[in-house]
Amino acid sequence: MFSIDDIKKTLEAQFNTLDVQVRDFSLEHAGHHHQTGFPTHVEVTLSSKHFEGLSTVKQHQLVYKAVQKFIDLGLHALKINATAETAKQSRLELKPNRQFKGRPGPLLLIVMDGVGIGKPEPGNAVYNAKMPVLNELMQSKLYTHLKAHGTAVGMPSDEDMGNSEVGHNALGAGRIFAQGARLVAEAVSDGRLFEGETWKKVVSHVLEKNSTLHLIGLLSDGNVHAHIDHTEALINEAAKAHVKQLRLHVLLDGRDVEGCSGLTYLERIESVLSQKREQGLDYKIGSGGGRMHITMDRYKADWDMVKRGWETHVLGIADKRVSSAKEALQNYYDEGGIARTDQYCDSFVVVENQKPIGIIEDGDAVIMTHFRGDRAIELSQAFEDKVFPYFDRHRHPNVLFAGMMQYDGDLQIPSHYLVDPPAIDRSMSEYLCAMNVSSFAISETQKYGHVTYFWNGNKSGYVNEALETYVEIPSDRIPFDQKPEMKAYEITEKTIALLQSGHYGFGRVNFPNGDMVGHTGVFEAAKKACEVTDECVGQLIETVNALNGITLVLADHGNADEMFSEKNGQKIPKTAHTLNPVPFAIIDKNYAGEYQLASLETPGLANVASTVFFLLGYEKPSEYEPSLVVSPSL
Repeated sequence: MFSIDDIKKTLEAQFNTLDVQVRDFSLEHAGHHHQTGFPTHVEVTLSSKHFEGLSTVKQHQLVYKAVQKFIDLGLHALKINATAETAKQSRLELKPNRQFKGRPGPLLLIVMDGVGIGKPEPGNAVYNAKMPVLNELMQSKLYTHLKAHGTAVGMPSDEDMGNSEVGHNALGAGRIFAQGARLVAEAVSDGRLFEGETWKKVVSHVLEKNSTLHLIGLLSDGNVHAHIDHTEALINEAAKAHVKQLRLHVLLDGRDVEGCSGLTYLERIESVLSQKREQGLDYKIGSGGGRMHITMDRYKADWDMVKRGWETHVLGIADKRVSSAKEALQNYYDEGGIARTDQYCDSFVVVENQKPIGIIEDGDAVIMTHFRGDRAIELSQAFEDKVFPYFDRHRHPNVLFAGMMQYDGDLQIPSHYLVDPPAIDRSMSEYLCAMNVSSFAISETQKYGHVTYFWNGNKSGYVNEALETYVEIPSDRIPFDQKPEMKAYEITEKTIALLQSGHYGFGRVNFPNGDMVGHTGVFEAAKKACEVTDECVGQLIETVNALNGITLVLADHGNADEMFSEKNGQKIPKTAHTLNPVPFAIIDKNYAGEYQLASLETPGLANVASTVFFLLGYEKPSEYEPSLVVSPSL
């Protein structure tokens, strides 16, 4: 047993500081503290000279090590806000902008998620939707397009789609950081991943225990959550390391790639596994299912998805029992699944002699192959957490679990990972809090983490709760094409109330409709989603204008702008993100030529943060990308 005071005293002694605050938020997580009698979820805020010159990742590792004994006793989750004692404020100071002082009202940044600017074609739901607000903005002198994919958001090449995670990282950080896809690709290519401590630990674990290595993850080359190249590399290196038995648990995509492309990826990976079997190794697919049916929930929106995944991958209980993954997917197609795409494929387990071959047992090792965290965190918790209230696991095997990356650095999820995440510091939110600018962030569940966690550099919790308000509107648990408006009206109503309160200098809001409905592949629903978003954006612009503020309207990537292509007279649904640019508009009722669009060679999402600072009356930090606007004299 231990208390909050025990943790506080330990940290004070370890880091030689009295500037330590420990907050117990166990009751926010199913009343753990009430059940256990000790804190299971705590937030630590501390300042110490020991952190001077260290990256955020290194600071958090020191704190994590200091409280390891409490973790061993049952401390379940740890949020960390660590800073160095010296020069904290000076490092985050923003100088006043002498050319533009800002407006008296608030600055509101609106993200129309998934609304790109594509070709005027029949499959472009954005172009074909009635969007009078966006159409008018596109005629403004303060309108331009932004690059939101590829190298502009830290992806390996300009053939790679952007996504909401890397997009909001770029928006909130004001700089371009190498992202998960690039980091993992480089670590695989140069061999660093397989020279790392975690990979070696996984291999030695299964060799010593003569157990099975399990790989769980999305099977496609969409490069948004995972990449089949990385999975193949893990399989090949496991074979080289003499791992005798491997089971692959495949999550079918149909969302970041073509809707019914799963057989192509299954054939490719089966070829790799077959080669290993010819070498005398027991390498097979053990289970699987569609990514929107099992395993890949996010933001705790639907724990039943994770439960179905747990039952499928771990317990060997699924919708279908089949002799192969290809049989499972073909049966799904034959039963009408083509219309629903791979992402909703029934869960399945592969059986031999009437027994599932992929059950996860004590002593096994499990790797989650995703480099992106939002849809990997919940399964990671199911494997790692001793106290787990979200569903009955029935059996909790004692395994060595690792992620491709660490999906939440503050909460240390998971504790073992193959590739270090990007260290994003000095975010826009940190600067605004340092300047005592109050702000709010709002969206519904599907994108709430994007305007908070991803915006703040992959960090959980508030930067400064006294200055910030985060609002989550619970998302509906239905297919999004059935209600294309999602929670847009509720988001708008709450945002208007926040703006009219007069408490905030800056706000950010995300409308998920264009992206989430775009992913369904249903064209008419995507049109409606865009129209509702446009309507709500118009209402927010009117509100900000009445308050003598400024509105920024943009998107984080495209999606609804390419809903289908046509081949031989047939419409082929497109559910993935696009490579199209995204809109960017400034609406300033009091604009009198005080600034103008800058002449940048390739303006992108990372330029938005400095633009926000400019319009709030500050100069940009020296390390940030240039602003999209400049004073006419410059």
